[in-house]
Amino acid sequence: MHPTAPYTTFIFITRSNGQLIDYRVHRNWYVGSKKQANVIVKWRSFLNLKYLKLAIKLGISGALSVALSVVAIDRWVSWQAKEQIYKDIEQVPNYEVAVVLGTSKYLGRTLNEYYSHRIDAAIELYDQGKTDNFLLSGDNAHRSYNEPWTMKRDLLKAGIPEQSIYLDYAGFRTLDSVVRAKAIFDTDDFLIVTQQFHCERALFIANQLDIKANCLAVSGPISKQGYSVRMREVFARTKAFIDLFITHTQPKFLGPKEPIIKRVESADSELDVEPVTEQLTDQENP
Repeated sequence: MHPTAPYTTFIFITRSNGQLIDYRVHRNWYVGSKKQANVIVKWRSFLNLKYLKLAIKLGISGALSVALSVVAIDRWVSWQAKEQIYKDIEQVPNYEVAVVLGTSKYLGRTLNEYYSHRIDAAIELYDQGKTDNFLLSGDNAHRSYNEPWTMKRDLLKAGIPEQSIYLDYAGFRTLDSVVRAKAIFDTDDFLIVTQQFHCERALFIANQLDIKANCLAVSGPISKQGYSVRMREVFARTKAFIDLFITHTQPKFLGPKEPIIKRVESADSELDVEPVTEQLTDQENP
């Protein structure tokens, strides 16, 4: 008996040399001519091939769309920050606070040039009187890895006084460092110190969150290592875009405010009081 219902489903059982031998219609055996069976098989093959081609086209289109989006985001991040980046310390005006973004000091047994150039720039900023206070922001994942303390130790060795150095141990990511500089340390007009590609992403985050900042772009390594880091930066920018516009990611830790400027003003007022006290003492004891 041949099925006539439009919703009849054919379930194929066996084939021999590419020819259909038996198949079912729901639970009943259907015995038809081999010619009819071959027509069904050919149509199924055609439809499978059609859907496969469609899937391949959609996959290629999707991959191209993602690639173009990644490139567009990368270019946008670079373009929007170009007016906020200093490439020479001589161009930098005075800032009350400079935020130095952390990275590992060593890569294996080799000194990380990304790190050394940031520290050298921070020291020069202080020596030229461009800033009096540093916020060292980085990862403090465990006892043996502490980016802020490592940076502080090198700045102290260079003669920068401890009272000019503030540490942010929760700068796990660039987003955390930038947001916490304003939300926790209460500075809304600061200078970031890092390499140019990193400056662009940090300023992209700051601009989207209405945080006032500029950046000093220091040099990076001359070796091929710089190219691989730059490639990773492309995807880091896409992640930043997703964090800001899709998932609205917040820093891992916030906490109570620790204003840098108020602490600086308090320290300065204490210094101003000391000479007055000495003067009154001299007047009491002629």
